[in-house]
Amino acid sequence: MILRSVLVLVLLVGILSPASESLRFELQSGQTKCIAEDIKSNSMTVGKYHVVKPNEDHPLPDSQKLTVRVTSSYGNSFHSAEKVESGQFAFTAAEQGDYMACFWVAEHSPQITVTVDFDWRTGVHTKDWTNVAKKGQVDAMELELKNLYDTVQSIHEEMLYLREREEEMQELNKATTSKMFWLSFLSLFLCLSVAGLQFWHLKSFFEKKKLI
Repeated sequence: MILRSVLVLVLLVGILSPASESLRFELQSGQTKCIAEDIKSNSMTVGKYHVVKPNEDHPLPDSQKLTVRVTSSYGNSFHSAEKVESGQFAFTAAEQGDYMACFWVAEHSPQITVTVDFDWRTGVHTKDWTNVAKKGQVDAMELELKNLYDTVQSIHEEMLYLREREEEMQELNKATTSKMFWLSFLSLFLCLSVAGLQFWHLKSFFEKKKLI
């Protein structure tokens, strides 16, 4: 029974824990590529990026360096860097919504392609407990307990966040249903009014022609 509970908890951790995104992409000169991440308020987020050097023995030319911007859906800037080979950012989200990390390489003739490694972590994934353990601050058991506690807390916050989003969607559905009802009622009223005016016009016309 205990083993089954542990397995269920592990499955919940795998399904509900916040996402961590690590990817490699190509970026052509003169073009911009943006990556979005949905982050709830008061969540920690960490990002690291660097240009993959085509030749490790030579320094990276300025034409292949990045300009990076990280902004919220409200337009607030949380990170900015120009013509850099690598960089990182870390902040606690003050606003709930989509955050955009945009990468740009200056125009160059002929056009060049730059390969970028980008690692973006949110929530419990931002904490590297392995490094903490290596520093001798906690033993193995305390490490597991701290990691498990953070994961459960993250799951709890995620469930509250999903509940808030569900309530927002319900309110939106109610408002939309109410608007559709009144719009349908207004459309029916207009149709009946137009039909009544047409009937009155035809009746007046036939009476003037003494057809009825």
